[in-house]
Amino acid sequence: MTIANPSPGFAKNPAKQITVEPYRGTVKVFAGDQQIASSSKALLLTEPPYPAAYYIPFADIDFSRLEKTDHSTHCPYKGDASYWSIPAGGEAAKNAMWGYEQPFDETAEIKDHGAFYPDRVRIVAEPG
Repeated sequence: MTIANPSPGFAKNPAKQITVEPYRGTVKVFAGDQQIASSSKALLLTEPPYPAAYYIPFADIDFSRLEKTDHSTHCPYKGDASYWSIPAGGEAAKNAMWGYEQPFDETAEIKDHGAFYPDRVRIVAEPG
């Protein structure tokens, strides 16, 4: 199989472990008392040594409560991340959500999903 958009990180470090699996339950995200997202189709991404992150489909995120920013970061394993702030959360919610709109092939399942920093929002994961 030919990979069209290969990750340079995995090319240099093929032993790197990143797992993406469906979260069995519902994940909700709140900024103060405002619900920003709710999904029963979230993914759980595990990439040691980092904490696991819930990736919520864009379709289950209330983008009317978010504002895309100019901030971006690059991960050699996942690609370029875009960021969104939650205006109602003020400075504490700046760049609170990130997502990979064009991830590398090895992590293609997180395309058009958003993940939130747990220190900038409240994430409630309820097992199903």
